[in-house]
Amino acid sequence: MGLLQANPKPFLLAPRRLPIRSSTHPTSFSNRQKLNLNLHPPIQHNALRKFAVPNSPPGKNRTSRLNAAAGFVGASEPEATSGGRILLSDVVVKRKRRVFSGRKWSTLDIGTAGVVLAMHLLSLLAPFYFSWSALWVAVSLYVVTGLFGITLSFHRNLSHRSFKLSKWLEYLFAYCGALALQGNPIDWVSTHRYHHQYCDSERDPHSPLEGFWFSHTSWFFDTDSIVQRCGGPNNVGDLQKQPFYRFLQSTYIAHPIAHAVLLYALGGVPFLVWGMGVRIVWVYHITWLVNSACHVWGKQAWNTGDLSRNNWYSHFCPQFLTYPFFLKIYLFTDVRFFVSYRWVAVLAFGEGWHNNHHAFEYSARHGLEWWQLDVTWYVVRLLQVLGLATDVKLPNEAQKQRLALNMGTAS
Repeated sequence: MGLLQANPKPFLLAPRRLPIRSSTHPTSFSNRQKLNLNLHPPIQHNALRKFAVPNSPPGKNRTSRLNAAAGFVGASEPEATSGGRILLSDVVVKRKRRVFSGRKWSTLDIGTAGVVLAMHLLSLLAPFYFSWSALWVAVSLYVVTGLFGITLSFHRNLSHRSFKLSKWLEYLFAYCGALALQGNPIDWVSTHRYHHQYCDSERDPHSPLEGFWFSHTSWFFDTDSIVQRCGGPNNVGDLQKQPFYRFLQSTYIAHPIAHAVLLYALGGVPFLVWGMGVRIVWVYHITWLVNSACHVWGKQAWNTGDLSRNNWYSHFCPQFLTYPFFLKIYLFTDVRFFVSYRWVAVLAFGEGWHNNHHAFEYSARHGLEWWQLDVTWYVVRLLQVLGLATDVKLPNEAQKQRLALNMGTAS
C-alpha cells in the first residue's frame, strides 16, 4: 500500500481468469475489455493453473501436485532461496524471499514500513490508555473500515464488481476503506486483481509458496516487486476514469491524518491509541490472514487450481479431538495457529471462505452454505432488500457442479 506517496506504485491485496466463462460474469472477456484489464501482459504463465488436476479430491496428494507445478520460472532474484514445508500444512515453500535484506529499499518502502511499525508501537500503549469509550471507538471503526470499507467496498464491490451501488453509497464505503490505512482504492484493487490473475504462481504478489510471512506481511514492504511481476496499475481503468478515485489516490495520506486529528480532538490519547493504533493493526492482520492462512490451512471444496482454502472452526474440532494430548496443549497455546487457522471467516466478516471465493470470484456471497457465516454477504443482502444494491451476482448450481472436487465435499 502506498501509505506516504501521492501516486504510489501498485501493491496490496489482488484477478486470474475465471474458471467459468460467461458473458454475465464481471470479469468475462467482454467485460474485462470494458474494465480495461490487462489480458496479455508479458510472460503470462500460471504454473498452477496449467497443471491443475480436474475433478481430483482435495488432500495432500493434490496439494503436493500443485506445489510441484509451481516452479518459479524466471525467478533469479539474489534474495530468493528454497524453503521447507509450512508448519501443520502440506504447502511447501518453493522460493523463499528475504525482503528485509539483500535489496535496496526505496523511499516508499521505508515510508510504508515506518507507518506500519508506528501503528504497531502505538497499539502497545493500549493497556495504559484503556477506557470503555475508547474500546467502543475501536470496535466501531473496525466495523466501519474493515467491513464496510475493505471487505464490502474494496474487495467485493470494487475489485470483483459482485454488485452495484448508487455512486454516493459506493463512494462513501470506499472512503471508509481508505481510512483502514491499507492504501487508496486504485492501488488496493489493482494488486488484488493481479493476485487472482496470477494466483500462487511466480507472478502472484503474495503467495505462501514464497514463504508464509512473505504472503502475510513482508511482501507489503517491497513496493517495486508488484511492478516487476505484474506491471503498472493498468487493470483498474474502471476506477481511474472516475475523478473521486483519482482524488483519493492523489490526496490519500491526508485522510488518515485528518482522521487521527479528529480522534484526538474528540477523546485525546485514548481515542488515538485505540481508534488508530489498535484498530488499524487489528484490521491489518485480519486482512493479511486472508492472504496467508487462507492459502495454507483449511479445506478445499472446489477445483480452483490454486492453494486457496476455506477456514472455519467446525473444520478444526473433529481433527483436534484426534490429536495427542501434548499436541492439543501446544495448539491451544499457539495463538497464531488457533486464531489464523480457524477464525478467519469470522474475524474477516466472511472472507475466510477463501476457496469458495477463488472458485466464484464474481459472487457477492462467499459463505455459500447456510452455516458458513458471512457477515459481509448479510449486509449486501440487506442493501439489496432496501433497493440500494443491484445486479447482485451469485453462482448457480450448474456452475457449482462444474468446479466441485467432490459432490460430497462442497462444504
